[in-house]
Amino acid sequence: MASRVVITGLGVVSPIGIGVSAFWKAAMAGQSGISAITSFDPFPMDGYRSKVAGQVRGFSPEQHIGSAHGDRVDRYAQFALAASREALTDSGIRMEKEQPHRVGVIVGAGMGGMVMGEREITQLYLHQKPHRVHPNFIPVITLNSASGIVAMATGAKGPNLTISTACSSSAHALGQALYCIRSGQADVVIVVGADASITPLVFAGFCSLRALSSKFNDQPERASRPFDRNRDGFVMGEGAGALIVESLAHAKRRKARIYAELAGYAATSEAYHMVIPREDGEEVATTMNLALKAADVSPSEVDYINAHATSTNIGDAVESKAIRALFKKRADTIIISATKSLVGHTLGAAGAIGAIATTLAIQTGDIHPTANYDDPDPDCRLNGLSRDPQHKKIRAALLNAFGFGSNNAAVVLKRYRA
Repeated sequence: MASRVVITGLGVVSPIGIGVSAFWKAAMAGQSGISAITSFDPFPMDGYRSKVAGQVRGFSPEQHIGSAHGDRVDRYAQFALAASREALTDSGIRMEKEQPHRVGVIVGAGMGGMVMGEREITQLYLHQKPHRVHPNFIPVITLNSASGIVAMATGAKGPNLTISTACSSSAHALGQALYCIRSGQADVVIVVGADASITPLVFAGFCSLRALSSKFNDQPERASRPFDRNRDGFVMGEGAGALIVESLAHAKRRKARIYAELAGYAATSEAYHMVIPREDGEEVATTMNLALKAADVSPSEVDYINAHATSTNIGDAVESKAIRALFKKRADTIIISATKSLVGHTLGAAGAIGAIATTLAIQTGDIHPTANYDDPDPDCRLNGLSRDPQHKKIRAALLNAFGFGSNNAAVVLKRYRA
């Protein structure tokens, strides 16, 4: 029998709150973190089709991580460090009592250090002075800068990995942490998902893809509306989520408070298209089913799904088809919510932030509402969706995350039972 793995600490930086308490209070209230982008100084917003995003407001690197680390890393890595520190504190782990080579760090990131990257490239082309490129440019833009800085700040010397599979990155990070612990490589893994790519070039790229919502530029809080008939694309977000994952044996030895059990995971590729999922939903259904089998959980035990649900026309419909295909008549009895309706699509951070919402739902029995679910789309109607908070004792839950490049991940979390 596979060794059991549990979640013992949570930390978050999000558009609806910095810190788990603020995040969860806002989530349960259905508060939207979507707001207007005032400018991409010096770029005016006039040329952008979409003008809204899930922006983290009021984040001070000095306050949350200190100047020693804040000055050396990009915004996404600052978020990662702040979230991981909160999660470690929440878990009660004291690193000075741990064997450092038994504590790992696995980060999921979609874009990496784009804030500094775009700034330095712009300056180089404008002024043509290569010698003025920031000396930290290369280490900052590398995708593993966040996993490196988290390890340096915490003293974690175990496996240190960065996974970049676009929107599914941090769901895979959770799954790989599960494997890492079960294979005996680590007792504890600090799992982080982070992205901060609301930048002139990245945002323009998503606009050019016609992937972003543009219908609600004058009403930003209404723009992210998964499964609703009036959805017209996703809303970019930014932030970070961190979870402390450890073996049950290790958690018991230190008498840790356990939020939930990390029970199973599946990773697949549709091998189909770079940005569009197969419209029959078969591959998504297969991914969820493989994850349940890996967790030894029956579809009849699943009470909640934290949906990928980005608010795109095709994506939401495909996920709905997949849920109906796998769960059949039970599909309408499962509670479903879309965290992205509140914070937007945080790219590489989405899986981790969704996992935090799922973990809290398992612990409290409270499920946050899906914002803007005003006019259910008949093509993806599921009775378990609601724009109001819901309550249910959850036995097992699924977290879905699907990324560009035909990449799928599903993670199974369960209520912990001794």
